[in-house]
Order: sequence, then structure tokens, then C-alpha cells
Amino acid sequence: MTTVENATTVEDTATAAATGASATERFRTDKTLAADTPPERVSLLAREVLEAVHATIRKHDVTYAEYDALKAWLIQVGVDGEWPLFLDVFVEHVVEEVANARREGSKGTIEGPFYAPGAPEFGAEGTLPMRDGEPGTPMTFHGQVRSVAGVPIARSTVDIWHCDDEGFYAQFAPGIPEWNLRGRFTTDDEGRFTIHTIQPAPYQIPTDGSTGALIRAADWHAWRPAHLHLKVSAPEHMLITTQLYFPGDPHNDDDIAAAVKPELMLDPRPTADGTGVDVEYDFVLDPA
Repeated sequence: MTTVENATTVEDTATAAATGASATERFRTDKTLAADTPPERVSLLAREVLEAVHATIRKHDVTYAEYDALKAWLIQVGVDGEWPLFLDVFVEHVVEEVANARREGSKGTIEGPFYAPGAPEFGAEGTLPMRDGEPGTPMTFHGQVRSVAGVPIARSTVDIWHCDDEGFYAQFAPGIPEWNLRGRFTTDDEGRFTIHTIQPAPYQIPTDGSTGALIRAADWHAWRPAHLHLKVSAPEHMLITTQLYFPGDPHNDDDIAAAVKPELMLDPRPTADGTGVDVEYDFVLDPA
């Protein structure tokens, strides 16, 4: 992945093609197709998407040169393996909005292309796997999982993953241990958890491939604000997939993935010894 200002040897090899290939392979491994979608539903959705494309062509007098450029770009997205990246950045936030519109509990947001199931398991408190001397500000992240009725949910699962201090994700950039900054925690009898980690950095999505070509052609920026990824679940409750953000990040208001929500903003406080930050955030799960 492309990092912020400080260049590293990882940046030289964490190309969009490699990241895209990893994201594509992960999607094929972890996701299932909606094969039971009835033909009438497929026809409705496909027809309306195509009608929207047709309307855009007519409204803006699209030329053959522009049409051919679109075809070439669509082909290249597939060659680069960047469909998971492109769709998760530019489309998923609307799918998430519709899917979770009726939730009463915690707000969700996009999963993104960098989730990996099967992370190491911990109890109610633990430290995420890290390299020796992992750079970054030490952070303690803790909270409670409750039902919408306010009842603590014991033995719920808090699955967390995030990038490192240079904006790279384990399993999607070379040279990083497989489970670096990834883990699953089980809450105690009061639904509480405590996670020791480092504060993630903002980063640019990979820009040396076809998604980056679109960003440059449209004169957009490629930045995502710093964030934590989480999946929180419990028996007889709905899984919530979300991200949590840090105040003061310059891209909280113009996140390229449009995933930031006010309810997902954290409130970091300095630790008593001044060596890191303490963050508290509670999750409320809807009944299944």
C-alpha cells in the first residue's frame, strides 16, 4: 500500500497489483456468491444499473473515445485484480447504509478489502501480535458489549484488525508477519474487553494500478483517515461490522471511501504515564 510521507522498503514492493491480487484471492476464499438470488431480482437490478449507465451517456453526450477509454479501464481493473478494492472504496458504503438502515444498536460501516478471518484468539484482555519494536503510539482500546436493552453480553467476540504506523496491512503487504495487528477477543462476564495495540496511521489506497488511474484522471485524492476495523458478534445477536476514527484527521471529512460517521468517532485520552493513548468505546448489538 502507498504510505504517508515516510517511504519504506515495503512501499517499493507493496504495489497495487500485489495488493489487488491478495484482496481478490481473499474474496474468492472467504465470500460466497448469492447463487439463490431469483432471476427476477437479478433482472431488475441489472436492468436498472444499465439504464442508469445509458442515461449518463445520453445526458453527457459520451463520445466513442470516452467509451473506448472506459472499456480499456474496465478490462485493466480485472487484470490488476482490483475489483474488490474499487468496489469496497466506491460502492460498499451505500450497500452498508441500506443493509443496516433498521439497526437500533451501534452504527456500522464498510468492511473494506483487507479483512482476514481466523486471527489469533485472546481472552477478555490481550495484546495484538506485533513485531519487535513495532513503531507507533501505544494504545489501549477497551469497552463493553451490550444488547439494545442495555444488558452486558458475556463471551461476545470482538474481531479487530488495523494497519500499522506506515499504513500497511498484514497479509496485503510484503514483509509483515501474517497476523500482525490482528486478533479476536472474547468479552468477560460483564461484556468487557481490553486490547493493547498501537494507533494506526492514515494512508492512501494503492494508486499505481487501475483504481489509481481513475483517481488521477478525476483529480481526486486517495486518502483514508486513520481507523480501527472491527467485527463484533454474539449468539442470538446481529453481527456489526464497523470502523472507528480519530478526531483531528484531515480526511475525516473527505474520506475517499465515504465511510466516516459521527457516531464512529473516538475520544483518545493520554495515558497516565504519558507514553500512549487510552480509548474507550462500547458496542450495542441488535437481536438477531
